[in-house]
Amino acid sequence: MKLPQVVTDLIQAQNTFDSSAWANCFSENGVMVEEGEPFTGRAAIKALIEETNEKYQTNMKALEYTEAGDSSVLAAECSGTFPGSPAVLKFHMKIVDGQIQHLKVTG
Repeated sequence: MKLPQVVTDLIQAQNTFDSSAWANCFSENGVMVEEGEPFTGRAAIKALIEETNEKYQTNMKALEYTEAGDSSVLAAECSGTFPGSPAVLKFHMKIVDGQIQHLKVTG
C-alpha cells in the first residue's frame, strides 16, 4: 500500500512514541479532533499525544488507505493498553502541501 510521506511519518511517530514528530506532521495551525474535542496547533497536539502515549502505549498498523482530493482515510489496527485493544480506528485527514490540516479519529 502506497502512503503519502506524512502518513508514513505519522505512523512511525506513533510507533516510536515520539509526540514531537507526531505534532510536526501537522501544519502550524492544524487541528486534531480526539473524542469530539478539537486540539489546535502543534503544541496542543503534542501535549495530547504525550498524555495518550503515557496512558496507552499505542502502536499503529496501516490496513487500508483511500484518498479523494485533499481528503483521505487511513484505517489502522491500533493496539496498546486501552480497553478493547486491539481496535481498528479510522483517521480522517485533510492533507495540504504535505502536512495534515485536520485529523479526526473515529472507531
